Amino acid sequence: MSLDTLRRRLAKPKTSVQLCLLGVIAGLLAAVLIILFRLTITQVQALFLQTQDDFSTLAEYQRVVLPVLGALLIAVFADLTGFKHYRLGIPFVIHRIKHHYGKMPIWNSANQFFGGAMALICGFSVGREGPSVHMGATGASILAERLHLPLNSARTLAGCGVAAGIAASFNTPLAAVIFVMEVVLREYKIHIFVPIMLAAVTGALATQFVFGNDSELALFSITPLNFWHYPYLILCGVILGAIAFSFNQNLMLIIKTFKSVNMFPRLLLAGLIAGFIGYMVPEAMGSGMSAISLAVDSPDNMQLLTTVLIAKLLATLFAIGLGIPGGLIGPVIGLGVIMGTLMSFFAQFITPGLDVSGTYGVLGMAGLLAATLHAPLAALTAVMELTSNPQIIVPAMLVISTAYVTALQVFGNRSIFLQQLDFQGLPYQVSPASEALQKVGIMEEMDENFKLLYSDDKEQIKETLAAVNSQTPLIVYDEENGYRLAEYDLSLMSDQNVGISYIPLQGLSSQATLSDAFDILKDKRSGAVYVYSQKDDKQIMGLLRWDQIRHILTIRNSLL
Repeated sequence: MSLDTLRRRLAKPKTSVQLCLLGVIAGLLAAVLIILFRLTITQVQALFLQTQDDFSTLAEYQRVVLPVLGALLIAVFADLTGFKHYRLGIPFVIHRIKHHYGKMPIWNSANQFFGGAMALICGFSVGREGPSVHMGATGASILAERLHLPLNSARTLAGCGVAAGIAASFNTPLAAVIFVMEVVLREYKIHIFVPIMLAAVTGALATQFVFGNDSELALFSITPLNFWHYPYLILCGVILGAIAFSFNQNLMLIIKTFKSVNMFPRLLLAGLIAGFIGYMVPEAMGSGMSAISLAVDSPDNMQLLTTVLIAKLLATLFAIGLGIPGGLIGPVIGLGVIMGTLMSFFAQFITPGLDVSGTYGVLGMAGLLAATLHAPLAALTAVMELTSNPQIIVPAMLVISTAYVTALQVFGNRSIFLQQLDFQGLPYQVSPASEALQKVGIMEEMDENFKLLYSDDKEQIKETLAAVNSQTPLIVYDEENGYRLAEYDLSLMSDQNVGISYIPLQGLSSQATLSDAFDILKDKRSGAVYVYSQKDDKQIMGLLRWDQIRHILTIRNSLL
C-alpha cells in the first residue's frame, strides 16, 4: 500500500488494520521514550541511593541540598530552551489534542524529559506519569508528522501515545484506555477505542519486558470486607471527596498566588521547600510509590503515617503548584493509600482481629484518585488491575461513587486538569459540531471531479462552463485573484447575456479535517474550499462545499 493510499484510508472515521498498526507503532515509540526516561532515573539514583526512591538513607544536609540543586538545574535548562516552552504535563497534552490534533512542540517535550527526570531523581513529590504522557503524545506526534497523516488520525494516534504512557507508568493498560477516553478525549468511539487499546497493551508489554511485571499495590494483602463495613466505607468516601476538593483548591491557590513570580525564583523556592520537608520528614520525598511501601511496612504506626501524610501533602502541593515538572497522579495515589491505611484503624473495631489495612489502603487510593481527577471509571479499573483481586470491586465502587459525588455535588469540585487549563488560558472545549467533524479527514469528503482553468479571460471561462457537465465544478486561477469557483449567475442571466459569479476559495492541506473547513465557512454558511497536496500547494486535489459539511452535521453526525 502506498503512502497516498494509506492517507486516504486513514481519513475515514473507521477502524482499520492500518490505523491499528500505527497505534501499535505509536505505543512502541512511547514505550521506548518512557523506558529511557525511567532508566535515566533509576541509574542516576543508584549512584547515591541504596534503594530506589528511598531518600531516608541520605544524610540530613544531602536531603536539603538535593532538591535545591535539582530545581536550579531544571530552571537553567528551561531558561536555555526558553520559558515559553515550559507548559508541560497532562493538562497541556489535553489542550494540544483538543485544539492542535495532538501536535506536540519538541522543546516542550525536551523540558518534560529533562525536568521530570531531574525532579524525580532529586526527591520532589511528583509522579512519573506526567512526563510519560507528555512523551507518549510526542512520540505519536512525530510519527504522524513524518508520515504526513491526516489530522483526524494524528489526533487518534496522540490518544494512543497517552494510553501507552499511562500503561507504561503503572502497568495498567485497561485503566490507561479508560483514562484517555474519560479524561483526555472525553468521548467513547469504537474506531478510536481499538487502536488506543492496542497502544496501551504495547506500552505495558514493552515496559514489562524491561522492568518486570511487579506492581506496588500487589504488596497489599486484600481482605474481603463484610456488609457491616459498607456504612463506614460510605463515610470514608465522603471524607475522601472533601479532601480531594481541598487538595484541588489549595493547589490552585498556590498556583494563583505565585503567578506573578518569575519562573526561576519560583522553582528555587520549590527546591527550598522540598529540601526543608525532606530534612524534617525524609519519607515524604519521592514519588507516591514510596508511600505505598511505608503503608505496607508500618500500617499500625498512626503517628508516622499522619506525619508523612501532612508532609507529603505539602510537598506535593508546593512542588506542582510552583512549577516543578512531574505528574500529579503518582503523589495522589500515595496520599490516598496513606489516608486509607489511617482509616483502617477505626475499621478494625468493626471486625476485631481482622487486618484490613491493605484493603482500606487500596480503597483510599481509589476514592481520592476518582474525586481529584474526575475519573471514577479509570480509578476503579486501576484498582482491579493493580490488585488482581475481584473481591475489591464492590467496596471500591462504593467508595469511588461516594467520593466522586461528594466532591462534585456537595463541594462543586472540578477536575484539577481542567482547572489548570482554565488558569493558563488554554482552551480545551470544542463545539459538538467541530468535535464531530474533527474525526473525518477532508480527503474523505472532497469532490475530486472538477475542472481547473488557469485563466481570467471571461470568454474562455464561459466556453469552459458550457463544455463541462453541470455537476462538475470549475475552479479558475489567476495571479490577481487566486483560486475562485466560477458558476453561472442565474440572477443575471438573460436571452442576450449570461452572467458568471465567482466565489473566492481558501485552500486547505489534504491533512486537514472537515472541522478546519467548517471553521472557514461557518460564518457565511456558504462557499467552498479547495484541497491541495501537502507536498505541493499548487497541486489541487479536490473541492469541498459548505452543503457537504451541512449534510454531514444534519444527517450523519450520529455516526461520528
